[in-house]
Formats: sequence, C-alpha cells, structure tokens
Amino acid sequence: MDLELSGKTALVTGATAGIGLAIAQRLAAEGAIVTICGRNRDKLDAAARIVADHGRVATVLADPATADGAAALIAAVPDVDILVNNLGIYEAKPFTEITDADWHHIFEVNVVSGARLARHYFPRMIARNWGRIVFVASESALVVPQEMIHYGMTKTAQLAIARGLAEQTRGTGVTVNSVMPGPTRSEGIVEFIRSVVDDKDAPEADREAEFFARMRPLSLIRRLIDPAEIAAQVALLASPLGAITNGAAIRVEGGIIPTIA
Repeated sequence: MDLELSGKTALVTGATAGIGLAIAQRLAAEGAIVTICGRNRDKLDAAARIVADHGRVATVLADPATADGAAALIAAVPDVDILVNNLGIYEAKPFTEITDADWHHIFEVNVVSGARLARHYFPRMIARNWGRIVFVASESALVVPQEMIHYGMTKTAQLAIARGLAEQTRGTGVTVNSVMPGPTRSEGIVEFIRSVVDDKDAPEADREAEFFARMRPLSLIRRLIDPAEIAAQVALLASPLGAITNGAAIRVEGGIIPTIA
C-alpha cells in the first residue's frame, strides 16, 4: 500500500532507538524526508545510518526536553508536515519514593517536550491546511501501573494535549492523534522487566512470561510488541490515508486496556 508520504517532511523525537527509530525507518521507507534529533552525537549518527538504509534522513543535535534544546531544534527545522512526539523516559519506583524532582523531571521530558514542539509546528500546519501530529503515549495512560504512577500521569497528560489540539482542527486538513503502545521490545524494557520480576536470573523468555502473568495480566497477546508494529500504525496516522482519524487515542497495546476503558 502506498501511504502517499513521498516528499512529506517529518520530525521524530526520541528516534535513536526503540519505537522512535522504527517510526523514522518506516516514514523514510514510505518516502518521507525524516529528521531525527538526539543528545548524543554518536547515537544520533548510528541511528541516522540505519534510517538512511530506508530513505532520506537528517539529524539535529538537540534535546527538546529542555527549552534551549527545543529552540535549537526549531531553528534547524522551522517547518514540518509531520511531527511525532516520541521522546520519553520511564522508571519503576514506589509511589512514596517518587521525589518532587522526579515528578518535575519526568513531566518535563515526557509532556513539556512535546508541548513545546506542538506549540511551534501546530499553528503552521493550520495555516497550510495540512499536517499531522502524533503523540506516542502508552497503555499506562489508562491502566496506570502501580510501580510507576508518575510515568502513567505523563501519558494521560499526552492524551489530553492531543485531544485538545485536535479540537482546534475542525474543518482543516490537520489531524492530531495519540497512540498507546503496550510493552515494546527494546534494551530498556528487557532490563526493566528484569528489575521487577521475582526471578531475575531466569531465562529471558521466562522473565517475560512472568512479567505478563503477574504485572500485565490483561494483555491478550502475552508478548512484547515489536517496534515495527507500532511504526506501521503511526505511519498510517501520519499519511493522507489517515485523514479520517482525528482526536483519537489509538490502542496498539496488545489488549491490555479493557474494552470499557
């Protein structure tokens, strides 16, 4: 299927690994001209080489989790057709041990970074009468995990921003949506699962099985999601073919969220 993305410009944050990298690869493969950003030049260049195997890519050394970093990124890339706010962090921590600094930091990275970029690019999309913004949230936005309540809070906030912006797109060619991935395979999630299961020395497959049985029992697929599976959904939302989906929070979480949520 041709997603009609040839020549479209896209900015993907948090794209040096995991879901963000997979999204950048898929958009490039569909013909989009992709920009990725990051804080580490070596990681950024390594990711760019991977994306370049699929299409056109540019890099910007900047961190939109800071005001200065976002300003530098916007200066380097003043206009885009597609903005994918994927940058995010997570950690497992008992609620009573989450400090004020922890709350502020995770909110700044996961929520404010995307709000900064949307604040710049959204009005330009409206003026051109075409654009796509996708927030990469999480199933934790609706099924808040007890082991990382602060993370869940930031994902719920992303849904609110996306829906609020979408309400301002009526009658235009601009859409704003969010996607809610479930646990997705990456180096970070493998170590996260090790940190929360009982038998930390068990084979990886057994640790994954324990994690889903004990901590994500609502999952219907009972496995980690491949980042490419999330990227395919994001690419459709970003394309002209995704025009009728607007203001939605798309479940790409393997069935963790109950139907009534």
